[in-house]
Amino acid sequence: MKLVFVRHGEPDYENDSLTENGVEQARKTAERLKNEGISAVYSSPMGRAMKTAFFTAELLGLTVEPLDFMHEIDWDSHPWTTAFRLLTEKPEMMVGDGWRDSDYFRGDICLKYYDMIAQEFDRFLENFGLVRNGSLYEQTNHSEQTIALFAHGGSGAVMFSHLLNLSFPYVLTALPYGVCSVSILEFDAKIDGKVIPRLELFNDMNHLDNVKFEPLHFDK
Repeated sequence: MKLVFVRHGEPDYENDSLTENGVEQARKTAERLKNEGISAVYSSPMGRAMKTAFFTAELLGLTVEPLDFMHEIDWDSHPWTTAFRLLTEKPEMMVGDGWRDSDYFRGDICLKYYDMIAQEFDRFLENFGLVRNGSLYEQTNHSEQTIALFAHGGSGAVMFSHLLNLSFPYVLTALPYGVCSVSILEFDAKIDGKVIPRLELFNDMNHLDNVKFEPLHFDK
């Protein structure tokens, strides 16, 4: 199974929608994805993600299926800034789960969202024959399906952190991705049905060559 992940287009945060430029980015992204063999389109229920997903679904003759748990996360302290401060002060937090108990993240509401998304994403993957077992997945049913998921900077970062077993602050700091960027994860069992998700492509924005880029930032 392959998962094509797309961050929403340039956002109009005030109206939870896309700017005119964001709409053009979404159209170009649909053209970029039309030959990926996508058979299902999923999206965060938020307006800016659903609107971005619409153009791909329309081009492919599909409908957008909302995944409520991929709603953008909430936070007390801006997690990208917090993560950078934590990792520059304590580089050892780049690995493992110690970041959860750090002064920067302990008690922050973003932890609630992290745990919810991680749990619900595993349940979602079970629909494709992938069952979480520790840090790996076990393939109970082989799937050749390619699906697309449109979401956000924060909920997507949780997804990458959980699937790739990378600390959340590390993903926030070292792996930022822009509007309408395309990333691809493959879930393929190599030995005894064990699956380690493989990141085949990350933050591909080449399809936006004639559309100005939003300065890389994340907001609610």
